[in-house]
Amino acid sequence: MSEISRRTLLRTVSASAASLAMNPLKNFSGVTLADDSGTDSLPMQLYKSLSDEQRQKICLPVDHERRQFISNWWYIHPEHRIPSTFNDEQQELIQTIFDSLHRPEFQAAVNKQVEIDQYGAVKNAPSVGFFGTPEDKDFEFIYTGHHVTRRCNAHSDVGKGFGGAPIFYGHFPDKFNETKDHPGNPYWYQGKLFNEFVQALNGKQQEQGLVSRNPRSEKPDAVLKKDVSQWPGLNCSDLSDDQKKLLAETMGKMMTIFREDDVKATMSTIEQKGVLDRLHVSWYDGKYDIGSDKVWDTWQIEGPEMVWYFRGQPHIHSYFHLKS
Repeated sequence: MSEISRRTLLRTVSASAASLAMNPLKNFSGVTLADDSGTDSLPMQLYKSLSDEQRQKICLPVDHERRQFISNWWYIHPEHRIPSTFNDEQQELIQTIFDSLHRPEFQAAVNKQVEIDQYGAVKNAPSVGFFGTPEDKDFEFIYTGHHVTRRCNAHSDVGKGFGGAPIFYGHFPDKFNETKDHPGNPYWYQGKLFNEFVQALNGKQQEQGLVSRNPRSEKPDAVLKKDVSQWPGLNCSDLSDDQKKLLAETMGKMMTIFREDDVKATMSTIEQKGVLDRLHVSWYDGKYDIGSDKVWDTWQIEGPEMVWYFRGQPHIHSYFHLKS
């Protein structure tokens, strides 16, 4: 796929296949959001709609090993994709759940990303599932596919963070090897915000944060590794109070793609557990600085409790995990 225009690829598939695979889920406005009156949450509505056969296919134990798995392209149930597993109303409800996990102003761009990343093929349609049952406090809904992993607590439509499990987002809207401005990529706004933080640091700190080596591996067993003997880059405990505040504000702004409650819960955990003082921040030069313009395309915010790995080369992949 390198250097091949994705739009060219999409034009080669049949119109009917593209329509089915790229639009397996339609907007559904007839679902009532959960509120204080006791209405079931959206994920709970989906769970209650499942037949016994569907539950056997997509429901896993609450502590299943796949709950902590992450990759840039994977399926929680490879053999059970959304179009072939759920009826029309369930598919509409799944779309509504997925939309609800993002702020309204980002929903169209995220849905376009998911559609494009299916390459117009039914075999690439997303897969969803549940970990646990309504009896479990950590009952979770999960949505997976190419360049997408999202999660939420299934008990409530009020975001509670990501449940101590990893999420992923990424994309290349056209060419596999993106240019320095990442045109059309809905996630590059985070790179711009991160670079604003870097530019606010003094010269010595910018030297400390710049790393001339490869960033972490993207292998599933390594990409979120937290037992590191020596973290690269700038030690956040050495930042001034104002700089720590700026880093926290930057992380909050970078999370604005997600629903507000999830962002608040995540940032609250970071603050209450004192995570920020144990973080290190690094950014990468060489091939990881596309265009050699010192606008850093690849960076890491990482420590014993948290990893946020944003890789912009050859295109954007981003992994986020915060221990609960």
